[in-house]
Amino acid sequence: MASESSKKPATKAKTAEEVFAEFQRLRNEQRVLANRIAEYEMDLKEHRTVIDTLKTVDESRKCFRLIGGVLCEGTVKAVLPQLTDSKEHLEKLIETVTGQLTKKGQEINDFKQENNIRIGTPGSATAPPEEADAKPDDSQQQSRNVLVVNN
Repeated sequence: MASESSKKPATKAKTAEEVFAEFQRLRNEQRVLANRIAEYEMDLKEHRTVIDTLKTVDESRKCFRLIGGVLCEGTVKAVLPQLTDSKEHLEKLIETVTGQLTKKGQEINDFKQENNIRIGTPGSATAPPEEADAKPDDSQQQSRNVLVVNN
């Protein structure tokens, strides 16, 4: 019973700054995951291109592979299976990180609902009138979103 009463003070209402900081942290984590997926997809595309090229080449031909910043020499016969394994690993990795990104998006949506957060643009009712009259281009408008927390 004593542990239940000690949990209650920990669930006190967060300030608007704390909610905003938590929301920003979640959004940053989501961006990191999205950037990681994009990087893995670029690597996967490069692997597919190299594999397709090496399939048309004689297996005894010499080739080079960059591994961790070190250029390694080998034959097409030895390198092709390694590249295929790396490609499969990248596909699984992309699938895993995509799942994490989906979960993070759901976590953000839950957090927004839990804390009654809505995101508006400067032209909405929450913006001062002088900002609503100015018509910024799309790139400025995207970077000037307003986060509103209703407690």
